[in-house]
Amino acid sequence: MLLLPYSDRVAVRWGELQARAERRGRARPVNDTWIAACCLVRNLPLATFNLKDFEDFAEYDGLRIVAANER
Repeated sequence: MLLLPYSDRVAVRWGELQARAERRGRARPVNDTWIAACCLVRNLPLATFNLKDFEDFAEYDGLRIVAANER
């Protein structure tokens, strides 16, 4: 498991993501937004089984998603 450290840049990006999602009328869960912010700040793709929770971040914020295939 890889842990990405906290940074002020991640915190600011998290706030921006939360605010934009709320303005679109689609508030996102805090934990999903934090994960997206960590990936976006570090320009990393997100591998997930749960595509639907991150589709808004991909569409509106440029999050790259890699669908993790179940075996």
